[in-house]
Amino acid sequence: MKTIGMLGGMSWESTVSYYQLLNSGVKKAYGGLHSAKIAMVSVDFEEIEKMQRVADWTAAATSLSAAAKSIEAAGADFLLICTNTMHKVAPEIEASISIPLLHIADTTGEKLTRDGHKKIGLLGTAFTMEQEFYKGRLSDKYSIEVLTPNLSDRQIVHDIIYKELCLGLILDESRVQYLRVINDLKSQGAEAIVLGCTEIPLLVQQDHTPVPLYDTTAIHAAAAVALAIAPSTD
Repeated sequence: MKTIGMLGGMSWESTVSYYQLLNSGVKKAYGGLHSAKIAMVSVDFEEIEKMQRVADWTAAATSLSAAAKSIEAAGADFLLICTNTMHKVAPEIEASISIPLLHIADTTGEKLTRDGHKKIGLLGTAFTMEQEFYKGRLSDKYSIEVLTPNLSDRQIVHDIIYKELCLGLILDESRVQYLRVINDLKSQGAEAIVLGCTEIPLLVQQDHTPVPLYDTTAIHAAAAVALAIAPSTD
C-alpha cells in the first residue's frame, strides 16, 4: 500500500472528512484492522486565509510548497491538496516536489465524464467560482460547461464557507440559501452540481435535493484510496 500525502488544515473541519474517508476506504478494501498509510502536514488556515484575502498567491505557494516538501520527506508516495481553492497554486506546489500530485479537479472531471455530464453548476469560494484555475480545467481538459451563480449569490456562497462552515457552524438557514442557488443553477440547465469546496458537504448532502451533487472531497479521497491500493507497476 502506498503512503498518501495530505496537505491539510484548509480548513481542519474538511481535513477531518478526508482523514475519515481515506481510512474508511482502505478498511473497506482490505478489512480487518487495516487503515491508510498517511503522511500529513496541517497548516494554520488563518495564515493562508490572510494571503488569499490580499491575493498574495506567491506567498501562499511558497508556504504550501514548503509543507508539501515536508510531506514528501516523510515518505508520501503522492500528494493530495485537501482543499479546492488552493489548487490555484497547484502548479507551483507540483513543481516543488518529485512525487505525483492528485489534482482534485481531475478526479472530479473524470467522475463527471464517466457519468456523462457535460454541463454542471459549480459552488465554492469566490476564487474557485470566478477564476480559471478550476473551472477552466474542467472546461479545457474535460469539455464540461461550467455554470456559476450570479454575483450576489456567489458572495452568499463564499461568506457561508468562511464565516460559518470553516468555523464549524452548520446552520439550517444557510442550507436553505444553498438549495435555492442549486435550484437556480438547475433551472439554467445544470445537469449536476459540483460542491467545489471541501466544506460544503458538511452543510449540503444528496438527501437534501434531487439534483445530483458531486462531493469533491469524497471523489478526491476515493481516487486517492484507489491509487494507494493499486498494485505497483515497478
